[in-house]
Amino acid sequence: MAARPKLKSDKKEPAAETKPGEYPLGSGDLTSEVYHKVRDAIRKGTLSIGERVTEADLATRFGVSRTPVRDAIVRLEADGLLTNEPRRGLIITDLSHQQIVELYFMREVLEGAAARQAAQSASDIELRTIAEIAESESDHLGDFDELGEINVKFHRMTMLAAHNRYLLRSLSQLSVTMSLLPSLLSRGTRAADACKEHQEIVTALLARNSEAAEDAARRHVRSSLQHRMLLSIRNT
Repeated sequence: MAARPKLKSDKKEPAAETKPGEYPLGSGDLTSEVYHKVRDAIRKGTLSIGERVTEADLATRFGVSRTPVRDAIVRLEADGLLTNEPRRGLIITDLSHQQIVELYFMREVLEGAAARQAAQSASDIELRTIAEIAESESDHLGDFDELGEINVKFHRMTMLAAHNRYLLRSLSQLSVTMSLLPSLLSRGTRAADACKEHQEIVTALLARNSEAAEDAARRHVRSSLQHRMLLSIRNT
């Protein structure tokens, strides 16, 4: 008896899972590396808001070929960090005053909720970690690059300690847009003020006082917005 021909299966291979806020990479990890380096450069101010960028410039800056840069640009445009303007080309997105106000409104709501949840759900180890991160700030008040990294760790750990995947997804996406706002830590007394505000959040978290933790987190965000607005007025 002749063997029956094998039929081509209609079953498709499962697509690779993409995490919230991520996009499939066209050129492997190098694309992701360029993407995060651009975000970091914007946050630190080495790439200025409104500055024009090109594939060639970014490839030279990061010492890579144009292919991963091209793929990274697709992600950066999708996340709203780059805008393609007529006659100018790609620029670092310049948020309007209203967009900044809306962004901080959502940040206050989400970070307040994260602090409340962390006070209720975080493990003792997680809370001690948050406290240690906050304590380390006072040793780096003059080192703004290091202070910026510590600040990111503090907020990231608080987000994780909330143990709410949907809240974490929303905050992670929000942090992408926040990359467009250069750090305020080197401006005036903001570093010392932020350090004090973080300690107030920590005090509430360690006491497992969810209401006080949310209130402290919300006041911290409002303080940051006020500082940014005052700075904007002075520069106009």
